Amino acid sequence: MVGKVQVDGWNASLYDKEHSFVSHLGGELVQWLAPKPGEKILDLGCGTGDIANQLSKQGVDITGMDKSENMVEQAQKKYPDITFIVEDAVNMRYSNEFDAVFSNATLHWIKTPRQALQSIYQALKPGGRFVAEFGGKGNVQTIIGAIMNQLGEVGVPYQSEKFPWYYPSIGEYTSIMEQVGFRVTHAEHFDRPTPLNGELGLKNWIEMFATGMFEGVTTETKEVIVTRVEDSLRTGLFRNGEWIADYKRIRVLGIKE
Repeated sequence: MVGKVQVDGWNASLYDKEHSFVSHLGGELVQWLAPKPGEKILDLGCGTGDIANQLSKQGVDITGMDKSENMVEQAQKKYPDITFIVEDAVNMRYSNEFDAVFSNATLHWIKTPRQALQSIYQALKPGGRFVAEFGGKGNVQTIIGAIMNQLGEVGVPYQSEKFPWYYPSIGEYTSIMEQVGFRVTHAEHFDRPTPLNGELGLKNWIEMFATGMFEGVTTETKEVIVTRVEDSLRTGLFRNGEWIADYKRIRVLGIKE
């Protein structure tokens, strides 16, 4: 966009190449969604469009939305027949528009959950459903702890505003859902150890998802920290030639009444 100065930190190519597991693991969530042909559904945080494409093939009238222009551009190239838009979940313009809002691995990036849930609630038709999965309390705690420890070792103090995620407990999140107006019909908080791709899996994961924690750190220092993080976690998280991230997920289903 001409004149836009905001930097989009999402590397869509790296996402597709090394982190396709994000979409792959969303398959179970699609079962919770139980889409029907002809339904109008919003894929909130659609990334590069793989799940939106799956839903389109099932006869759904799908719209993919992501805050990242890079992700939406990649999605549109891959799936030119699907509508993808750049928009922020907390300020959606929709009202009583969708039969369902679906969101996979997105809501832990939104640190203002009430605003996001109000926006989602407004976008749904009466009786519409909200189906989401995202990082919950304790998600990647081992990895985050190692990064913070190594940042401290080089004299970089912890600043909460640099922590890029919101990882709530199931009680915290479903309470906000109810306050906004949803009837929560299903909710889970579960462990899901997640394989990362190969020897460089942890490094690529940090590069893709945790760069916000390194704001103000030089490239050289960051490389040293990442190497030390790998060394400190290898015994616990590296098995049979691949890294296993300590994911803990929340999955919810709510109805707009």
